[in-house]
Amino acid sequence: MRKTDKKLERSIVLALTDACEEDLKAYEGFQWLTHLVNFHAFPESLTVICVFDTQDNLKKTIGNEAVEQFKAAIETRLLSQQIRVKDIKKRILFDTEEACDAEHEGNWNKRLEGLQSARHV
Repeated sequence: MRKTDKKLERSIVLALTDACEEDLKAYEGFQWLTHLVNFHAFPESLTVICVFDTQDNLKKTIGNEAVEQFKAAIETRLLSQQIRVKDIKKRILFDTEEACDAEHEGNWNKRLEGLQSARHV
């Protein structure tokens, strides 16, 4: 990883940590978030994955349209670090601990590798 990539990674992590701490309080069942990025294809390669505990809690967030506020909060935090990603709201994905347990036996590394391969990041 190049020095500039490390600096950019720190900025992404800072922005997403701020968003995570804010969102933990605001959305029932929200647990954590992470990101995938290929710095050779940045910013188009940035994908943010927001993880809820159960499908029911995720459906509640999506169902009451709070998902747009959720995405806007992440976008605002990224912008505060001068990270601009075209159509970032389309690159924010949602998942659940419940689904990972059922489909990948709780192995998030395996699950995220599959997501990264599918998105060609």
